[in-house]
Amino acid sequence: MRPLTIAACFALTLAAMTAHAQEPAKAPAPTPAAAPATPAAAPAIKGNAETGRQLTYTCQGCHGVAGYKNAYPNYHVPKIVGQSPEYLTNALTEYKKGTRKHPTMQAQAQSFSDQDIADIAAFLSSAK
Repeated sequence: MRPLTIAACFALTLAAMTAHAQEPAKAPAPTPAAAPATPAAAPAIKGNAETGRQLTYTCQGCHGVAGYKNAYPNYHVPKIVGQSPEYLTNALTEYKKGTRKHPTMQAQAQSFSDQDIADIAAFLSSAK
């Protein structure tokens, strides 16, 4: 086993859980009495690649190692640099919601805001 990798994953999971637990609870927004028949689509969040570069420093620990395989369960860690921004946004959003399963990735994604995800996608999709 790789004790350093396991310790890093544990530390990231613990940090994400701590950050999530410290966020103040938000009260649900009041609903208007007469809602429009078709809600307007939320404007797409524009990502900032420079901010995304700063947010992806921990991603390189697994995704930046050529040919890296996870110890258990044994699988290839995908290369994420150069993926489309839509793919990266969808993947991180699904990890954040829990609909895409991987404990380390779920812990990482839960610490990201929607703007963070857009920034990360902007950087990784444009990086070489």
